[in-house]
Amino acid sequence: MKNRVIASPLAPKAVGPYSQAIVADATIYISGQLPIDGATSTMPETIEEQTKQSLTNLGHILREAGYDYSDVVKTTVLLADIKDFAAMNGVYATYFAEPFPARVCYQVAALPMGAKVEIDCIAVK
Repeated sequence: MKNRVIASPLAPKAVGPYSQAIVADATIYISGQLPIDGATSTMPETIEEQTKQSLTNLGHILREAGYDYSDVVKTTVLLADIKDFAAMNGVYATYFAEPFPARVCYQVAALPMGAKVEIDCIAVK
């Protein structure tokens, strides 16, 4: 199967030379999602709200391709401040059920647009 580009009109548009997501065979690779509301182009303030928005954006893209959160096998979470880990984790836990996806979480020097979090994922059907 050829690679297929996925773009949800509900998630923020890609702002560079990358795709929101690519499906290759039965696997979807979703680019890191900043906590930007695709309809308003605004970013919420708190880490909880930002985590929710980033995960909501992932959900929009998953659904556009015919996947859902239960298909996610791996996520990467980037935090501007690792002290936000517990708050992020509390919201994150509401989006996934057992068996939980594998995950890594890093503190980074900075994220685009001053975001506190960015999340990407890989899902398999």
